[in-house]
Amino acid sequence: MNTQTARESRYVTVARLAYQMAQRNWSLYSHPKSPKRFTQPQLVACVLLAFYLNKSYRDAEEWLLATDQVCAVLELKTVPDHSTLSRMAKKLSQKAIRALIDSLLAELEVEEEVVAGDSTSFRLSQASAYYQTRQGKSYKEWVKGAYAVGIHSKLIVGCASSEGSKPDFGFLRPLKRQVKRWGKRVGDKRVWLFLGDKGFDARGVHRLDLIPPIRRNGKLVNPKRKARADLVSAARLDGLMGQRWQVEGVNSVIKRKFGDTIRARSLTLQLREPLLKALVYNIHV
Repeated sequence: MNTQTARESRYVTVARLAYQMAQRNWSLYSHPKSPKRFTQPQLVACVLLAFYLNKSYRDAEEWLLATDQVCAVLELKTVPDHSTLSRMAKKLSQKAIRALIDSLLAELEVEEEVVAGDSTSFRLSQASAYYQTRQGKSYKEWVKGAYAVGIHSKLIVGCASSEGSKPDFGFLRPLKRQVKRWGKRVGDKRVWLFLGDKGFDARGVHRLDLIPPIRRNGKLVNPKRKARADLVSAARLDGLMGQRWQVEGVNSVIKRKFGDTIRARSLTLQLREPLLKALVYNIHV
């Protein structure tokens, strides 16, 4: 008698988590007189699976046709058309995506003492690097995604995006606003640390932000910047600053597993994709 428990496919697990999360945040139908062939949570889960698999909506439709277990988990009687998935993806605004991320983090009861931040760029062109090299062209258009990663949970607790190569310090406040909910506090007092590189150095740096100050003309004059430099040096000796590289690992996972390109053509949809990649990464972890 075989007593081993059957192992569940990761795709089935991801589909179940995405579906349960969508059910908590989305109503069944967008309108009382909707056709009611599919529920909104079902379509949201299908869109997230398409990004998780790094497939186009057409390929995702074909993939769902071939996977009975995933369709059973999503309670799909028929597979939605690729155009239906595309229309559903357009409903996933940045606010809706962040609500899904917050829902997942709240369910996991995330509380971080140390958070690391960094940004990465995504190509707008689908052309391969080999083709670009043969043509003598270089990539000129980018969408940038910035992520704040909890050192303990390895989850993304803050994310932002922008057009072009925006400096990292422009993401500092948006990321910290999101991390504020998940960072450790004692009463009303913040005790969580933010680790970043020199690119985040700006006026909004808090005393608990371990960000190396940029040395203008090779020296530091401001006493507060000198004190921050000393704190960063001490954190390096303690090994704390070394934890910042975990966010580099997250960037690598996102780009290798979910793709380093942006599929959308309109700017509004392009700015949503780095956030969608953060969401499917959290489901993956």
